Amino acid sequence: MIVFDLICEDQHHAFEGWFGSSGDYAEQKADGLVQCPVCGSKNIAKAAMAPNLGRKGNQEPVAVDQDVSQPAAQVAQSISSKTAVPVQYQEMIGKLAKMQEQLLADSEWVGDKFAMRARDIHYGDADEKPIHGTASKEEVADLAEEGISALPLPIPVLPPESKN
Repeated sequence: MIVFDLICEDQHHAFEGWFGSSGDYAEQKADGLVQCPVCGSKNIAKAAMAPNLGRKGNQEPVAVDQDVSQPAAQVAQSISSKTAVPVQYQEMIGKLAKMQEQLLADSEWVGDKFAMRARDIHYGDADEKPIHGTASKEEVADLAEEGISALPLPIPVLPPESKN
């Protein structure tokens, strides 16, 4: 099962949807079966989500350029301080920042050694545990070719050594 945070693009209602796979979501959305539980709109989009840190062979990595110059809390605050952003979206980003912070609390920062450490874990040369760090698009693509999932964090983070 996979859980997607969804948002009604008409009224900005946020809600969760549970699907058997990403493909199931796409099929159900195409068939008009995904709708807002509040207003019934079928104009639905995936919202930004916290990553699933578990490895699965059927997951495709997503390469995203990220600016790691701001911690998650600052990003959420800067987004919520803009008056043009709907309140539901502000609340969702705040919840996302908290969820990401909780997920990373048990994750080890490995910096630019992410690709190497992910391979070590995948091939059994290191204990399986959640890690986060940095990787280039090329490194993420190479990991994908080897069947190793690497997902971007939805909100940029600072390396631990650069925090005050």
